[in-house]
Amino acid sequence: MPFFWVSIHKDILMKKIYYPYDEFRDDLKTLTQKIDVEFDAILAVARGGLSMAQMLGEFYNIREVYAINTIGYEETQKLETLKVFNIPHLATSSNILIVDDIVDSGDTLKAVLSTLKSRYPDKFFYTASLFYKPTAIIKPDWYVKIADDWIEFFWSEDLR
Repeated sequence: MPFFWVSIHKDILMKKIYYPYDEFRDDLKTLTQKIDVEFDAILAVARGGLSMAQMLGEFYNIREVYAINTIGYEETQKLETLKVFNIPHLATSSNILIVDDIVDSGDTLKAVLSTLKSRYPDKFFYTASLFYKPTAIIKPDWYVKIADDWIEFFWSEDLR
C-alpha cells in the first residue's frame, strides 16, 4: 500500500496510507468469509460504509440497503460533538448488519448503535468494518485489518 506523510500541525507529521480499489475488493471478499450470521438488511454509516453496503447488498442479494449519517471528523480533525442523523425506517428488518470503512476511535459506531438500539430495541445489530484500531472504545463484530495510520480510501481520493 503506498503511503505519504502529511503535516497536520506545524510540528506533527501523520502517515497517510492510500487504500486502492483492488485491495478494497479483496478485503471485502475476506470480510464476507468472516461474517457468520444471517442478516436481512445492511446499514451503511455514510459516507465510509456506502461502497461496502452496495457491494455487500449485491453479494448477499439483499435489497434492504440503507444509510445513516454521522459527522465526527472534519478532514483529519476529530470534532468535539458527534451528530447522528438520517435514521432509516427499519421496521421490516430483524437482523441488521452495520458497515463502516474504519472503526477509529469507536465513537461513531458506539453512537450509531446507541441511537439504533434506543429506537429499535427489538432488533439485532451486527457490525463490520474493513479496518479497526485496537484503541477504539468498541470493537466491531468482524473486521479485516488493524489500522495504525490514517487511511486515505480510494473513494475519497481518486476523483481529486
